[in-house]
Amino acid sequence: MKISSYIDHTLLKADATLTQIEKLCEEAREYDFFSVCVNSYYVKNCVELLKGSNVKVCTVVGFPLGASTMETKRFEAMKAIAEGAKEIDMVLNISAAKSNNWQYVLDDMSSLAQICHQQGAILKVILETCLLTQEEKKKACELAVKAGVDFVKTSTGFSTAGATVEDIKLMRSIVGPHMGVKASGGIRNAETAKLMIEAGATRLGTSASVEIANGTNAGFGTY
Repeated sequence: MKISSYIDHTLLKADATLTQIEKLCEEAREYDFFSVCVNSYYVKNCVELLKGSNVKVCTVVGFPLGASTMETKRFEAMKAIAEGAKEIDMVLNISAAKSNNWQYVLDDMSSLAQICHQQGAILKVILETCLLTQEEKKKACELAVKAGVDFVKTSTGFSTAGATVEDIKLMRSIVGPHMGVKASGGIRNAETAKLMIEAGATRLGTSASVEIANGTNAGFGTY
């Protein structure tokens, strides 16, 4: 399988322009990336720009802090899916997790999973692993399985650190062989991408997608 099929080609910066989004979609078409991941403001644009291609549109919910209410996240997800998003990357309620309110964390994920699945979309949950202890990472993954989400994801790319091989291995060990695991944050070259895939990642979130895809020509091949 080509490495491009693992990649969510990502542009989530606050100052992203429509011209940059158009370029993102052009690159996604050219390299046949799995999806583009953008803020919800640009979902409609991306759906139109990618019409006729296999590239999906992914957007973020409760981003980047995860601290918006469950109801707000539900509305965000429903609106984005109605506008054509096929994948939703929600941020875990990190505040609730750190406060040991795991029931809320579970309900938050379960609520979004229900909304997404009813509308034919998939749900990824961003754990923001750099802010969690090992036990909190394990607990979050266990609850993600219980909630029926489709992927667990390492990072927003907007906090103190990104994906690590160790976190991918840990997440894979908890969620088992069938749930998706997405590595995101700090993946800037083909070698790092390869290490994440070998550790158990089934999707990569990166803004360095073109460099990674081109880097496979330097001996990293397909996966």
